Amino acid sequence: MRKLGKALIIFIAVIGVLVLAGIIAFQVMNAGLSDLTTAEITDVDLTAVADGVYEGKYTQLPVSATVHVTVANHEITAIEIVQHFNGQGQDGEAVIDAVLASGTIEVDTIAGATYSSIVILLAIQDALSTLKLVS
Repeated sequence: MRKLGKALIIFIAVIGVLVLAGIIAFQVMNAGLSDLTTAEITDVDLTAVADGVYEGKYTQLPVSATVHVTVANHEITAIEIVQHFNGQGQDGEAVIDAVLASGTIEVDTIAGATYSSIVILLAIQDALSTLKLVS
């Protein structure tokens, strides 16, 4: 009977630790998502960007995006979403149309998909800032 009591105590302790870890992880993710709404998305000087296809990434758990941005004649001509995980929220991929139409990444986010839109825009910004060519 003593072994059963010890096993039960250990089981309850493990469950308690897992619940506590889950609560902490949830709070950290929510804080990160809140920070996204104040993230600075700044336009990149395309006159300094050579023609090519550039890869950019951005992650703010649980949202992440990897994009390939094509630049020709100092204009963004195409954006391909290579990977996009929008967590529990709505899909903000329509923000790409706004970027292509305006020629800038300083566009409004998609209503109902704010976090997803911002992460995609930050991935585009990363591609145009780091200039990591896709081989």
